[in-house]
Amino acid sequence: MSNIINLLTRAFFMSTPLILGALGEVIAERTGMMVTAVEGIFLIGAWGGFIGAYLSGNLVIGFLVAMICGILVAMLYGVTTVYMNQHQIVMGTAIAILTTGFCTFFYRVIFGVQTTPLKVETLPVIAIPFLSEIPIIGPIVFSQNIVTYLTYLLVPVIFYVLFKTSLGLTLRSCGESPEAADAAGINVRQVRFLAVAVAGCLGGVAGAYYSLCNVGMYTSEIISGRGWIAFGICFLGNWNPVGALTFGIVFGISDAIGVYVKALGLAGLPSELFSALPYFLVIVLTVCRKQLKVPEKLGVNYIKEN
Repeated sequence: MSNIINLLTRAFFMSTPLILGALGEVIAERTGMMVTAVEGIFLIGAWGGFIGAYLSGNLVIGFLVAMICGILVAMLYGVTTVYMNQHQIVMGTAIAILTTGFCTFFYRVIFGVQTTPLKVETLPVIAIPFLSEIPIIGPIVFSQNIVTYLTYLLVPVIFYVLFKTSLGLTLRSCGESPEAADAAGINVRQVRFLAVAVAGCLGGVAGAYYSLCNVGMYTSEIISGRGWIAFGICFLGNWNPVGALTFGIVFGISDAIGVYVKALGLAGLPSELFSALPYFLVIVLTVCRKQLKVPEKLGVNYIKEN
């Protein structure tokens, strides 16, 4: 029983950055912007978060730097796609590749070539009094770090904003019918650009989660496609924060299983197979999904007629 509780605790822990990244994608894609730079945003968040925390000795500063880095990369993507009308998928992929080289180069510029990896203390677990003592549920849900708690609180907040407020209607209208939104006096490009910036902010924090909460260090392989998993979770969750939460937990479980099996080193079971489980799961669930409520103008640039 204790092994199952440990596994599920780890699953909730591992689901946090995936949910954060997926929530950012939900916000942006509801406006019609397919933020395919998400992998690069995750990576630069991990890079900036570690450098900020290591140089300052403060994890809060690390997360702030990660947010700024994520926003800057998202703004680059927003400028080229929203205002320069470049292809969203092509530009996002190019920016993600550019970010990979940028992070590798400037990490070496700042720290040189290290024989042993530099490390920082990871974000501590905060056990909520009384709640963390509830059998089974307590250790799993209420013995996490502050970022995990805030992420799960963010889900109902974003759901309420998207579907119960005029701001949410504005966001969704830019993704469903930007022409009608423009006719109603909404600055579609501005809304889309700001939504992309929000996605960059959340993606930056998600990336920093891996370097500051999970391993306490930075490597160029630290993200390893998890940004794309968050991208896929947005699709699988039907562009809904609750769906992002649900599939985020599912992928958190699969990620935790991979780590757990690898740590046990069970004979006859290749750990690489279980490490690949989250990525395999993306393919299977995407193929099996029958209905997707895709925003009408997702991935389509809006060019205002003169």
